[in-house]
This record gives sequence, structure tokens and C-alpha cells, in this order.
Amino acid sequence: MKSRRSRTLGSIALACVLCLAACAGGRDRGFDAPATAPAAQDMTLGPGDTFEVAVYDEKDLSGKYRVADDGSINFPLVGRVDVAGRTPTAIQKIIQDSLREKQLLRSPSVSIFVLEYASKRINVVGAVQRPGSLPWTAGMGVVQAISVAGGLTPLAAGNDTIVTRREAGRPKRYKVSVRRITEGQEADFILEAGDIVALVGVKRATTG
Repeated sequence: MKSRRSRTLGSIALACVLCLAACAGGRDRGFDAPATAPAAQDMTLGPGDTFEVAVYDEKDLSGKYRVADDGSINFPLVGRVDVAGRTPTAIQKIIQDSLREKQLLRSPSVSIFVLEYASKRINVVGAVQRPGSLPWTAGMGVVQAISVAGGLTPLAAGNDTIVTRREAGRPKRYKVSVRRITEGQEADFILEAGDIVALVGVKRATTG
């Protein structure tokens, strides 16, 4: 009885080990697993960023603005508004409050639309047509970044796209399959400002 019980426990332990090994084998070694939920993205504006202000029914107060090097914009009838380090929602409230406090509008309705985060960038390197630094936009994925960089070169291996990101002071590396994303088998990998997207080239050019 004792021997049979030992064999049973041994079989259960072996099954657990095989199961863990199978799970580990399903992931690429040396890479981090993507987060199950998207991280909160930094939406604050900085010098060089461009955004549009729309004041309802006030065309003269609506327009496009570029954040100056000192982190401010000059808004009509209000003057200097410090926007660097603030989110679009916070900037919207500041402008609304200023228009109301200066008795320019009784109930101003202000909307902010970010056109370009020039202060936040990503880098796309490797087997793309135009490698280099690109402006980051909220919700930008790996496939969009590759498209902005001119697309893949003939030598690119889309299945070996590596995204490097710093989290909590240390670098993390994620392996992304562009082929699976473009075929609709996986959701696009959403990038964060500061990410490095590396496209590996594996095909070798033949010589005559």
C-alpha cells in the first residue's frame, strides 16, 4: 500500500513538473511577459508639443499652439499659461477658469486636442526603411511605429521585433510578432514614450 501511494505521489509530482516545463517552454526565454493590463500612459505636455484649443462658439479664441521652451503658451486675452507637465484635462480647466475669472465668458466650454507629442519620442532601429527617432502619440502600437518609419526592409524578420522599455529603473524586453498582429491573431503592442523598437534582420543577401 505504501509503495503504491509513493508511486501515485511520484506520478503527480512528475505531472506538475512537466506542466510547468511546458508553460515555461511556451514563452521566449530572456524576454518579459507583456502586462495583462495597459499601464497608465504619461499624457502631460512638454516643450515642442503641439495642441489645439477649441472654445465653443468663440472662433477668435480657438487655435493651435506650440508649447514654448519655457513650457508656456500665450493665450488670447488671458496671456501666459504654463502648460508643461500638465495633462490636456488640466490645461482645459486652467483656460476655462481664466476666461471665467476675467469675466470674458460666463460659461466657457473648452476642449483640448493634442496634435503631436514632440517632447515624447520613441526610437525605431534595425531593419526599417527610415530608422530613427519618432514623435510618440497616445495609443501608438508597434505596427504603426514601423509604418511611420517607412515599413520593413526586405531583410526584416517581423516575428523577431524587440521592444525595450525601462520600468521601475530597469530595462525590460518584449518580443513582438508583427506577422501575428497584421494577421489579426494578436492585438498590437502599445508603445510608451521612450520605448526602443528593434527590427531584427535575418535574411542574408545572396551574392552572384
